Amino acid sequence: MLRFATVLFALLTVFAGAVQAATLSNAARGEIESLMSRLEVSACRFKRNGAWHTSAEARTHLERKLDYLQRKGAVASAEQFIERAATRSSLSGQPYWVQCGSQTPQPGGEWLLGQLRQLRATSNTAATAPR
Repeated sequence: MLRFATVLFALLTVFAGAVQAATLSNAARGEIESLMSRLEVSACRFKRNGAWHTSAEARTHLERKLDYLQRKGAVASAEQFIERAATRSSLSGQPYWVQCGSQTPQPGGEWLLGQLRQLRATSNTAATAPR
């Protein structure tokens, strides 16, 4: 009887985890796509694991990380994408950096959160504008 209860508990835990897996809504997917586009057209440099990369290379890298997180059900919002994929290297743990022009480099997560705030502010302004 104890073995049955243990197996049942294990199965319920697995199924509960599957049910709780994060899914990316269309709105979140749109925000992430907009962030990726903003990064790519920014002409900013992106530093990861000690080397600087172009904004296009950064987008490609972050898209791969996003695909991985989506397959694992580990991302449900733009904030989670930034936190789990765009803040630091999964391999080395080193933070990502973004440098635009001659500005001081800033942490990649901070740069993307700033872009997300701007994106949402623009969306809210457009949504509430009189017609």
